[in-house]
Amino acid sequence: MFKNLLLYRIAPEWQATIEEIEEALEPERFVPCGATQPLSAGWVSPRGIAHAPLIEDVGGHWLLKLQVEQRVLPGSVVRRRVDELCERIEQETGRKPGKKVKNELKEQVTQELLPQAFTKQGATRVWIDVKQRLLMVDAGSVSKADELITLLVKCLPSLVVQLLQTAETPAACMAAWLSDGVPPAGFTVDRECELKSEDEMKSVVRYARHPLDIEEVRQHLAAGKRPTKLALTWRDRVSFLLTDTLSIKKIAFLDIVFEGRDKPSKDEAFDADAALATGELSQLLPDLIYGLGGEHDFAAAALQGVSLQLKKEPALPATATTAAGSEEPAPWD
Repeated sequence: MFKNLLLYRIAPEWQATIEEIEEALEPERFVPCGATQPLSAGWVSPRGIAHAPLIEDVGGHWLLKLQVEQRVLPGSVVRRRVDELCERIEQETGRKPGKKVKNELKEQVTQELLPQAFTKQGATRVWIDVKQRLLMVDAGSVSKADELITLLVKCLPSLVVQLLQTAETPAACMAAWLSDGVPPAGFTVDRECELKSEDEMKSVVRYARHPLDIEEVRQHLAAGKRPTKLALTWRDRVSFLLTDTLSIKKIAFLDIVFEGRDKPSKDEAFDADAALATGELSQLLPDLIYGLGGEHDFAAAALQGVSLQLKKEPALPATATTAAGSEEPAPWD
């Protein structure tokens, strides 16, 4: 159900029921691209059933799904058509079209060709762990996750989230685990790693299917290279790749997780998969955060900063930026 996870902390004052979220998402239900529409994004049923609810509750874990459809119009095709029109204009007028005319032709050609373009679709899952007040996006990059968060905040303006940050940086912790060979309790270091230097050379060393408890790795660390990716396994149940930006990639559930489980019927598959994934990962994440020194206390840091500022001059009210980019009262106000 999840291959990647980016973690967001939900502000403590945000409260919403499933019914309220469903009602807020309904106007933004996915609609396929129109004939001349290059992109369309909207919410669909997590179960993949038409007209089914847009949010599902599986054991206190809320699941959503964003669908994106895009018309694929290669730039080379547009440029070739624009060149043809420019050549025709030059033959008819004796003058080469200027930049302004070329831009107008490009827009014209794009509108003409879009209805003929193929479409491609992609979907991104969202998981809200209500108990732990975490929102997780199954995206491979922060930019893609932020686009989804922006659309979600558009539907839920009171929602305030920020990327979860730990007290210790993942890079520093991964370097320590590789140096001393002692990962956090419950975790083992696997056989995949990427190390990058921080100097102008930006040298990269990658290990795949290779033991990492070797002197060569420690020498790279001593020379100033820092881990950007490290493969880990949690309690022999879940393997994943941790990055220096606290992204969790290549999530895979190991055989022990499926022992004693009957194969669900087609109608029960979604609930079974969701329960398994959220059940395992909701236990893994606190252990991982603890292993990274715990979560950075933004509230305490912000209050300390305001206190220090008040001693110097009157302070402006603390604010927090939502994913939509608007300024709203900070979660600790």
